[in-house]
Amino acid sequence: MLERKSLQVQALPGYEEEIGRWLWCMEDVRQDLLKGISQISPSMLDAKIDERQTIGSLLYHIALIEADWLYVEVLEKEYDEEILSLFPLDCRSDDDSLVHIEGQSLEEHIYRLNKVREVFLAHFRSMTLADWKRPRVLEQYDVTPEWVVYHLIEHEAHHRGQIFQLIRELRDRGSGPSSHTHLSM
Repeated sequence: MLERKSLQVQALPGYEEEIGRWLWCMEDVRQDLLKGISQISPSMLDAKIDERQTIGSLLYHIALIEADWLYVEVLEKEYDEEILSLFPLDCRSDDDSLVHIEGQSLEEHIYRLNKVREVFLAHFRSMTLADWKRPRVLEQYDVTPEWVVYHLIEHEAHHRGQIFQLIRELRDRGSGPSSHTHLSM
């Protein structure tokens, strides 16, 4: 008999209830991503299929976009030096494709993802509901931290699906461990 699961959204402890629920969702998406990439080989990070982005490039992109939305839209300030040092390359190449990241280990990618998330969550810990819903008035749009978190959940889930598809295709081609790990979507 299969173990019965409880499928419920919970609030991350230490946050306003509403904010904590959204951040829990954000963390849930991340945990699925980390679980799905935990067994990939180093060669899979840099493998390119057709003209699609590599897994490594997508992982870099996920972390960079999260940092960018945090600093530019939510905090409205320059990146902290520690976070800035994690991103020596811009997000996009001259042709507007994602910048190609190659030669970094899975541990480096996971460290970057975890460090950005740690800083992200720390900034939301003291946020009030009023600030959560306060629009930041930028040149091109107005945006609330609430919408930023929604967008980042959607963004990471989208790229997680691309990464999991690449992993499946690379395994089918014999480029990675032939485990039958279930990749949740």
